[in-house]
Amino acid sequence: MKEIKKILAVIDPTTQDQPGVSRAAWLAKKTGAELELLVCYYNEYLSGDRLFDSPSLEKARKQVIENQEQYLETLAEPLRSENITVKTSAVWDHPLHEGIVRHAVSSGADIVFKDTHHHSAVTRALLTNTDWNLIRTCPTRLWLVKPDEMSETPVFIAAIDPMNQHDKPAALDDEILQLSKTLADKVAGEVHAFHSYDPRIAVATATANAYIPVSLPFDEIEEQMHEDHQKRFNEIIEFHKVDEDKQHLVAGLTHEELPAKATEIGANVVIMGAVARNRWKRLFIGATAERTLEHLPCDLLIVKPDWFKTPVDMANHEAA
Repeated sequence: MKEIKKILAVIDPTTQDQPGVSRAAWLAKKTGAELELLVCYYNEYLSGDRLFDSPSLEKARKQVIENQEQYLETLAEPLRSENITVKTSAVWDHPLHEGIVRHAVSSGADIVFKDTHHHSAVTRALLTNTDWNLIRTCPTRLWLVKPDEMSETPVFIAAIDPMNQHDKPAALDDEILQLSKTLADKVAGEVHAFHSYDPRIAVATATANAYIPVSLPFDEIEEQMHEDHQKRFNEIIEFHKVDEDKQHLVAGLTHEELPAKATEIGANVVIMGAVARNRWKRLFIGATAERTLEHLPCDLLIVKPDWFKTPVDMANHEAA
């Protein structure tokens, strides 16, 4: 597994609260990794796209970036006083998610931190359009941060799919569990493993294949499905030595059971590969994954398969 040596924290210059920076600095201090603070900025009225570009517009763009760099330094200085190695970068790029991906790749970041938001009325993560686009396109590990404090003993849930029901490479489960264990070791946390399955799938399949009206043994069908999932689940969690009291195999819908389990055990971070491959080998976020991510009550850490290649054009857009 690739070590975490460089952390990239995306800064929103329009808000004073920066929980993503706090979480990234926390991990940098625990791991000894270098931290980079990034502002990715763009203003169409200064871009020269609407009118012919001019020296005055170019000067205005340069001034804006310099102002952002100064702002980043005000965030960096207190962190440096805590013996964290911090560098700052302000870039002119758009759209935002593509600019972040381009910088993450070019800078060699091992993980990207970005704020997401917590709804005041409902326990759920409200992901922005930029968040979803980053989940779809960022090849680097992506940690979406909610404005909640990290526990003294952080709880990580490794959400795995040992049956590879969504054509997800088995190696991704190993990566998710290994990353969970590595992070837990660094921050004195604990790892739980989670997998859910929907027994209605087996019953529906059996019903569809019944050519004559018969009394189907639904209990036996569900029991067999449970045994199949239990066997595969046990194989991977035993290999990764997950404690027995931290193993969660649940019958039910993932988008209901995973948020419920995260709430029940007080999870701080859910680590999952929220991607699947379709028949054309392209990456997409399935409806189940989207509903799951929206309802999690904690931070989300997204891991991509090794074969993933970002669709984002890596050309430098700073002059766009």
